[in-house]
Amino acid sequence: MTQFDVIVVGGGLVGAALALALGDAGLRLALVEQAPPQPLPDGQSWDARIYAVTPGNARFLRRLGAWDTLDSSRIAPIHAMSIRGDDGKSHLEFDAYEAGVPELGFIAESSLLQDGLWQALSRHPNVQLVCPAHCISMEVLPQTACLHLENGTVLQAALLAGADGGNSWIRQQAGIRVNTMPYDQLGIVANFETEKPHGGIARQWFLQDGILAWLPLPGNRISIVWSAFSVRAQSLLELDADAFCRTVAETGQHALGALRQITPPAAFPLRLQHNETMIAPRLALVGDAAHLVHPLAGQGVNLGFRDAQQLAATLTERGSRDLGDILLLRRYERARKTDILSMQAMTTGLQKLFNRDLANLAWLRNTGLALTNQIPPLKRQLMAHAIL
Repeated sequence: MTQFDVIVVGGGLVGAALALALGDAGLRLALVEQAPPQPLPDGQSWDARIYAVTPGNARFLRRLGAWDTLDSSRIAPIHAMSIRGDDGKSHLEFDAYEAGVPELGFIAESSLLQDGLWQALSRHPNVQLVCPAHCISMEVLPQTACLHLENGTVLQAALLAGADGGNSWIRQQAGIRVNTMPYDQLGIVANFETEKPHGGIARQWFLQDGILAWLPLPGNRISIVWSAFSVRAQSLLELDADAFCRTVAETGQHALGALRQITPPAAFPLRLQHNETMIAPRLALVGDAAHLVHPLAGQGVNLGFRDAQQLAATLTERGSRDLGDILLLRRYERARKTDILSMQAMTTGLQKLFNRDLANLAWLRNTGLALTNQIPPLKRQLMAHAIL
C-alpha cells in the first residue's frame, strides 16, 4: 500500500492543474489516469477541441509552470468580443481596452494545454503519475481513503479528489446524486482557414435555433462551436465539406469572407449537470465531475480551473487540520457555490431565451442585448466576471 496526502483521479486539464497546485504546496500527490495524452492524428495539424482561457486562469497556469512552456505561436489572444442577436441589428460589443486589460482571454488547443500541464507534472518532485491505471473500487475509512487499481495496487491518502469528468466514476462510487437536464443540443466543433483576418475578435451569433461562436486561432484561422438542436445538428453533420463551409460562412454573415475547412466537424451532446454536493467524507470534486454548463460562454474549463485554485488554497491554509476534514471541505464548497450557480443560471437562461420554441421572446432577447451594450456599468460587470 502506497501512502500519499492527496490522490487526484483524472489527469485532464483540471485534474493536472490541481495536482500541480497541491504539489507546489508541499503535499505528496498521486495523479491517477487511465491513459496518457495522445498526439493529434496523422495529417491533422490543429486540434478541433479548443478552450477560451481567461487571463486569471492563464496566470494560474503560469504559476504552475505550464503556461510559459506552451508554443505561443499556437495561442491566439482575444482582443474583443462581438455578440449578435437574431434580428440582424441587436449587438453587444466588448473590448480589452474598455476592460483595462491587454486581452480578454486566450484561445488554445486542448492538446496543447494538456501537453504543457503533463510536462510540468513529469518534472514535479511531489507528484507521482500513476498511468495507465484503471480504478476498480474505493473505500473511505474514518482516518483514510483507499483506491484499489485493476493491477492490484492500493493507494491510500487523507483525501481523494475526483477530476474524472462529467460521468465521474469517483462521484458514482461516493453515491453523490446528480440533477441532469439535457439541452437536446449537440455542440459541433471544427476549424477553418478564413479569407479575411479575424483581428483577434471572438464572434457569437444567437440564433432562433442555436448559438454559433467563431473563436480566433493564430493566423487567418478560426475554431467554431455551433450549439444546435439535435435535428439541425445532424443535418449540419451530413453536409459535405464545401456545403458545411458555406453554411458556417452564411450563418456568420460572411464576416471573414470565404472559409476553408481544416478539421472535420465533430459533435458532443450538451447538458446541464448540477451535483447535490461537491464533497463527501474524504472526497472533493472539481471540474466537470462537479458541474457541467452550456458551452455558449466558454466557461466550463475556467470554472474547473477556479475549482482547482480554491481547493488548493483551502487545503494549503488548513493549518493543522486533517486534509479530509468534512468541515474543511465544506469551506471549499461554499467558496465555489456562487460562481458555479451564477454561471449555470446565466448559460441556461440564455439557452432558453434563444430557444426556437420561445420565438415570441425575440423582442425581449434582442432588446436586452442592445440595452446592455448601452449601459457601461453593466458591461463592465459582465467583462469583470469573464476575465477572472
